[in-house]
Amino acid sequence: MLRKFVLAIALLLAMVGLWLVSRRIWAPGLQALGIAAVIILGTVFERWRYRKDSAPHGAQWQPTDEKFADPISGEEMEVQYDPVSGERRYVRR
Repeated sequence: MLRKFVLAIALLLAMVGLWLVSRRIWAPGLQALGIAAVIILGTVFERWRYRKDSAPHGAQWQPTDEKFADPISGEEMEVQYDPVSGERRYVRR
C-alpha cells in the first residue's frame, strides 16, 4: 500500500514537472522530473534488490537448537545454519 502511495506521489510530481516544462519554467520543471524519476526508479528496483530468495544455490540448511519468540509477531522461530557460507536464517516453526 505504501509502495503504491509513493509511486502515485512520484507520478503526480512528474506531471507537475511536465506541466512546468511545457510552460517554459525550466529549472523547477526539470528538478521535479528528476526527483520523480529517482523516486520511481528507487521504488521499482527496491523490490527486486531486497527480495528474499528461497535459498542460495548449494545451501545445506541445518536446524540448530536455537528457538525464540519473535518480539513483533509473537510467533515461534527456529534458527537454521548453512555450514558452507556461515549464513543463518530464521524460519517460522
